[in-house]
Amino acid sequence: MKYYETIVVVAGPCGLAAAIHLEQNNIEYLVIEEGNIVNAIYNYPTHQTFFSSSEKLAIGDFPFITEAHKPKRNQALVYYREVVKHFGLNINTYEKVTSARKSEDGFTVETSKGQYKCRFLIIATGYYGQPNKLDVPGAGKEKVFHYFKEAHPFFNQHVLIIGGKNSSVDAAIELEKAGSHVTIVYRGNDYSKSIKPWILPQLKSLIKQGKVAHYFNAEMMDIKDDSVIFSTDEGTVEIKNDFVFAMIGYHPDYRFLKSLGIELEEYRNGLSPVHDPETMETNVDDLYIAGVIAAGNDANMIVIENGRFHGSRIIKDILRKKSHI
Repeated sequence: MKYYETIVVVAGPCGLAAAIHLEQNNIEYLVIEEGNIVNAIYNYPTHQTFFSSSEKLAIGDFPFITEAHKPKRNQALVYYREVVKHFGLNINTYEKVTSARKSEDGFTVETSKGQYKCRFLIIATGYYGQPNKLDVPGAGKEKVFHYFKEAHPFFNQHVLIIGGKNSSVDAAIELEKAGSHVTIVYRGNDYSKSIKPWILPQLKSLIKQGKVAHYFNAEMMDIKDDSVIFSTDEGTVEIKNDFVFAMIGYHPDYRFLKSLGIELEEYRNGLSPVHDPETMETNVDDLYIAGVIAAGNDANMIVIENGRFHGSRIIKDILRKKSHI
């Protein structure tokens, strides 16, 4: 069984930021990632533009320079690859953490490829890998997706988008541009305030021109093979449908957190792992969280641009503990 003083799970931007601080402070560590680095960003829509500017996505004081103020997904992938190469970060990719447990002498981490021991464990698993699921008949059909990648496969198809935030709006605009017949249903009574201000006018224009159908105060009722049924203020609506994108948010892997003994508490719109915001240490000694996972269900509270600083707080606390040995 291999031993590392610190193990980081996983290699998203916030996990990489923590690894940089570990590298710079000569703390023996390993980052374990079930996909490739920044796997969540890789799974973003192909033409995604970030809400944050490039300098606010930069980690380790390594410049992220782009010609536009707000970088695109592919530029971010290039940047984080360069970060890993520049700092020589120790990362095992395509290795999934299957379980972890606390013992008297630290943590035992089991993966798809082996077993490890460590004294300090940092969880930076984010939330994008666990989509919220619909609770309506037909929600498990193959035509229902929770992620949008690109629009071409849906040319001339009748597509329903469920949701009213950035991912829904981005998908609607791109799908309409590719020739899809797009309908959006949203249970809210107005557009989300979190929508990127430069894309909302585009959506409103498409709706005004009749190119995208949109329903507020709508609740899904049934997803059939060739149609969908939902309720509106005007009554029940059934429309032709080929594909559904349920863009209704994501959540942390609470099961994994609970298995480690991390307690959850009510926070804003859901649950959040119990932790000290000054050190990011949880209620379990020597177990830390980093990144959006610290916000629980309220992912808008923590994004890359502020979660990237969690690593410095964690490593500062680890150094403090090491100095008292």
